[in-house]
Amino acid sequence: MVRVTGVRFRTAGKIYYFDPRNFNPQKGDHVVVETARGMEYGTVVMNIREVEEDKVVSPLKPILRMATKKDEETVARNREKEKEAFRICQEKIRKHKLDMKLVDAEYTFDNNKVLFYFTADGRVDFRELVKDLASVFRMRIELRQIGVRDETKIIGGVGICGRALCCHSYMPEFIPVSIRMAKEQNLSLNPAKISGTCGRLMCCLKNEQETYEYLNSKLPSVGDSVVTADGLKGEVQSVNVLRQQVKVIVSVGKDEKEVKDYPVDQLKFRPRKKKARGADKDKNREPEADMKELEALEDSEKSKL
Repeated sequence: MVRVTGVRFRTAGKIYYFDPRNFNPQKGDHVVVETARGMEYGTVVMNIREVEEDKVVSPLKPILRMATKKDEETVARNREKEKEAFRICQEKIRKHKLDMKLVDAEYTFDNNKVLFYFTADGRVDFRELVKDLASVFRMRIELRQIGVRDETKIIGGVGICGRALCCHSYMPEFIPVSIRMAKEQNLSLNPAKISGTCGRLMCCLKNEQETYEYLNSKLPSVGDSVVTADGLKGEVQSVNVLRQQVKVIVSVGKDEKEVKDYPVDQLKFRPRKKKARGADKDKNREPEADMKELEALEDSEKSKL
């Protein structure tokens, strides 16, 4: 077992383990730590605990010191300098006529490097831009291309639920989301309703997926044959997952049929497997596959207008 403390460098960013050494940092404290890119200022989000060695990336970097008032002033100055760096970089991008969108600028805590995050549809030759920026800032320059989900995580915003975006407010890492989850939850497959601000499938589809899989495993599928508690045979017309109610078309006479509501525990049928079909397949599914399916759905919706 290894003694560690968890530190985060961005709001809702990934949690990294560090060696607390002789310090006793508490949740919410600020610390200066050693990282692969030099000294960094972070926030403690996990008190000291012991974890298994295979969960720690070796060698474990140490906490250098508890943050001082001077360190906090350095961070505040860097934040102000980042605004100017962002403006300068935008001007240089326009000057070089590059097809890229600048998202964020970031100074490392020790001021050895400035990083610029951008999005672009394809590869961008920014060698001349880097030279130009290096002559202005006189320090190491790094341009990092990110995806649309990362862009939304950095910028933030408000979702259709009226709350701050999950990825910006609390999610440290993106979770795999697929069209199957929307189908499992009986949601409209209209791309406008199941896509987030980033244009990809909403991350919150994952939040209730486990519950829906469990509830759906107790229900028959539409079209299944069932036998009711009063001895009638019928076919499932629709199901209400949350209420665990089933609408069944039953035969009440020679040529007469009727739709009746039954609680699922009053029906006999062959239950579904608990594990939803395609779960393993979706686990390794590429986001581009879901985007193609979303685009196909969008084209289908447009053709109906």
